[in-house]
Amino acid sequence: MTASPPTPHPSSPPGCTPAPLEAAPSDFQENALDSRSLLAGRRAVAIEHEGSRYVLRATRSGKLILTK
Repeated sequence: MTASPPTPHPSSPPGCTPAPLEAAPSDFQENALDSRSLLAGRRAVAIEHEGSRYVLRATRSGKLILTK
């Protein structure tokens, strides 16, 4: 039995597929998303995860904050 690759969420950026949960740390570096592409010029973006809404914000000092 072969596992099929994960499919991107309908609102994911093009070419973005989620990493499997058992991925090695090096896999995360290879599949890293640039924060500028996630925020797309906005200061904040809402993220839906397992039925909860989170907000990813960029601070003036260039840090990222994720809140529920």
